[in-house]
Amino acid sequence: MKVRVGPSGNSLSFFEEGHTRTKEAAAWVSGRGLNCYEYSFGRGVNIGMAAAREIGAEFEKYGIEISAHAPYYVNFANPDDEMIAKSFGYIRSSVLVAHEMGGLRTVFHPASCGKATRSEAVERTKTNIERLMESLSDIDFDFILCPETMGKFNQIGTVDEVVEFCKIHPALYPCFDFGHINSYTLGGIKGYDEYKRIIDYTADKLGDEKTNNMHIHFSKIMYGAKGELKHLTFADDKYGPEFEGLAKVISEYGMTPYIVCESDGTQAEDALIMKNMLQNG
Repeated sequence: MKVRVGPSGNSLSFFEEGHTRTKEAAAWVSGRGLNCYEYSFGRGVNIGMAAAREIGAEFEKYGIEISAHAPYYVNFANPDDEMIAKSFGYIRSSVLVAHEMGGLRTVFHPASCGKATRSEAVERTKTNIERLMESLSDIDFDFILCPETMGKFNQIGTVDEVVEFCKIHPALYPCFDFGHINSYTLGGIKGYDEYKRIIDYTADKLGDEKTNNMHIHFSKIMYGAKGELKHLTFADDKYGPEFEGLAKVISEYGMTPYIVCESDGTQAEDALIMKNMLQNG
């Protein structure tokens, strides 16, 4: 397996060049030397199976691996069972449509604390992710779900929390959003040492398979007193984090992660910068 690097959705340049449809992104991304693409169901799974298959056929044609992001409003710490059932449905729909697109991986936001204490919210999230995996046991194809690290203080999804969630089931792999991690720690990722510490910790807790093939989101992110504020581009020289240290760890350890760039409008361009760093590292 090789490292996969690509954009989350479409860069501004994609539209500036006259493209309008997601299926056109397959050739566009391939033409830039990238090899993966994340499709967002962030505001809901609003695509039919036929359209999903059409997109999937185009991405397969160009050899671009596709992943999906489940709706942003999934919240497994919600105390209301009816709302938890809806979150189960959002994940199921995302997995099924991603499969029609030829995608194996679906990323999701674990939870928000709401009025609960953090420990209560984490425990409720863990219990409901266990229930989620049981509810998906009837699906007869392989899939991977990736709980994501989050960037705001009131959200569930620290490195430790995501690693604990990924112990629940073999199909749960971590999604480390290093921009989120840096925002949550108010600039805690300084370089190689911090990345190495996170990767070593994950390997110790989850083993080599889930560590080497983890899902990664990467962008520079502005943060404030309560964490994440907004996504930036690689042109930012204030907030970080910088990719070089992570590229070095990935190369040294021989990892083969799936890396998605979430820069603000330059995600394909910045993904190519990351790919070049990895090749030159």
